[in-house]
Amino acid sequence: MSSKQRLELTWIGKENRPRLEPRILLEDPEKSYHAKHRVTDDDIFDNRLIFGDNLLALKALEQEFTGKIKCIYIDPPYNTDQALNKMYDDGIEHSIWLSLIRERLELLRKLLTRDGVIFFQIDDEEMAYAKVLMDEVFGRSNFLNQVSVKMKQTAGASGGGEDKRLKKNIEYILVYARDKDGDGGFQKFNEVYDEEDLFQVIEDMREEGKSWKYTRILLSLGERQFLKTIEDGSGLPINIYLHKDVVIAPVSEIAKKEGLSERECYVRYFDRIFRDTNAQSSIRTRVMDAVAGTGDFFSIDYVPRSGRSRGKNVTLYYKGNNCDLIAWLRDVVLKKGDRLLKLEKAGTFWDGFPLNNLTKEGGVLFPQGKKPESLIKKVLDLATEEGDWVLDSFAGSGTTAAVAHKTKRRWIAIELGDHCDTHILPRLKRVIDGQDTAGITAAMSWKGGGGFRYYHIAPSLLQKDRFGNLVISKEYNAAMLAEAMCKIMGFRYAPSDEVYWQQGRSTEGDFLYITTQTLTREQLAKLSDEVGENRSLLICCAAFRGKADAFDNLTLRKIPSAVLAKCEWGHDDYSLNVANLPKAVPRFEFLISDLEVTMTPKEARRRVGQPSLFTSDGGAE
Repeated sequence: MSSKQRLELTWIGKENRPRLEPRILLEDPEKSYHAKHRVTDDDIFDNRLIFGDNLLALKALEQEFTGKIKCIYIDPPYNTDQALNKMYDDGIEHSIWLSLIRERLELLRKLLTRDGVIFFQIDDEEMAYAKVLMDEVFGRSNFLNQVSVKMKQTAGASGGGEDKRLKKNIEYILVYARDKDGDGGFQKFNEVYDEEDLFQVIEDMREEGKSWKYTRILLSLGERQFLKTIEDGSGLPINIYLHKDVVIAPVSEIAKKEGLSERECYVRYFDRIFRDTNAQSSIRTRVMDAVAGTGDFFSIDYVPRSGRSRGKNVTLYYKGNNCDLIAWLRDVVLKKGDRLLKLEKAGTFWDGFPLNNLTKEGGVLFPQGKKPESLIKKVLDLATEEGDWVLDSFAGSGTTAAVAHKTKRRWIAIELGDHCDTHILPRLKRVIDGQDTAGITAAMSWKGGGGFRYYHIAPSLLQKDRFGNLVISKEYNAAMLAEAMCKIMGFRYAPSDEVYWQQGRSTEGDFLYITTQTLTREQLAKLSDEVGENRSLLICCAAFRGKADAFDNLTLRKIPSAVLAKCEWGHDDYSLNVANLPKAVPRFEFLISDLEVTMTPKEARRRVGQPSLFTSDGGAE
């Protein structure tokens, strides 16, 4: 097999690719919303809610946000036979669904940072195909995990045989890195923990013959005396203390002495229960050498240069001649009232989400399509830090945006349906005003603040006139035209306040000037003088007098002819809606010597040797 060959998923119409117009985004100030005053100094206001087709919106974001999005979560229509809810038409033929998802995934990949991650939630109808598609777009080597998520059970048969399959109560999240192995690429997830009842964990371990280690209580640290100061590997100080008259007792002994059950004893002495461990570290080795023969219980104070406690003063305790490190129960168990919950690092099965109260989250109804805020929080906790950009291009009821806002991430949400205004907009306003009390609000101590800008996608730059010719849309003013042309021609829109012809730039010395005027030779000569020898200017104008190559530092293009072939014009909806789906190339059927043959129009013209027999759309001339 050739080294250039690779496994890939094929489907009918895969080769048919849309030629997307890079539209501009127009803010609607009346729908943009910001808190009336800052709640905290780090409130974030530059979030974006975009109304419109998400494929066009992603293309519109490409120039500004390529390589800037840290985490993407998408929950697209699942391509099931029945609609997710009244907001989506979800019954799409498999191959077309794959084509439309593929186009979005390729743009999403471009937007991710080198160390970014995408989470793609799907059910079992298309999961297998989606996995292979993700392998193709992101590269199989960038696959990180397939997560199974416990979701609400669907209604099933009641014994009458109406449903011959098992009830569905699991969905899947495919997790891919933008670049897992390259320099600056994905390193690892943040530490995120699931909660399990501690005493159920202890019982399970005992049944399996395993030993539960957190069984002693440090009743007293005794008298703490300064011993000496040593240095860590970076030369920073470590203060060592000796403890005398330390009191330690087993949990079982204290429980019996005080008439407590094991559970009650763990709850009462939660902060003092520990185990010791001989985990190797350079600091432990230095402490062991420094305190040899001076005692059997020590503590140190130092400031770590890395890790979760970086820059903070930390106290660690060591026990015995080998200086075993004291590991506290409170570091791996969470106390909630009288409940003790063991923290286990997140794995690939997620459950425990508040599905029964899901309708209350956000204050908006979104039957069967809404995801729990705690699910999205887990995604963001794993893959992002405060201030990172998060994107959801199938925003639905706005859960991702709401969670990102409450967790102080910057966000972009895209939605085409009416629920962008009826659901997402009011939901986010309540979040900003501090009126949303459901979801993760209490866990984040969210009080409101921040804001977002509301955008819609500009109409197509070119539209047909009454004669069927493509002309510049009358809806475009000069500024809109300049910004749109910059995107289409590959320039960054950066209009100068001082130099009228510097509307866009690609480098420090390469500029773009857009005008609907007809430029005379005298005007071009003046522009050439102003540009000078060490700079260049691309001019897009309605027309010009003289030769196009008369000036070495000027390049002249007529609009709209300069952009006619660059993309599809006037195509406003690439959504997952049956009415807007691309049609497959028509195929013809012939009977040749009783052999049925199927081919495309192009194949038919070539085979029969009559290039004028068929038109390009399959009809007879």
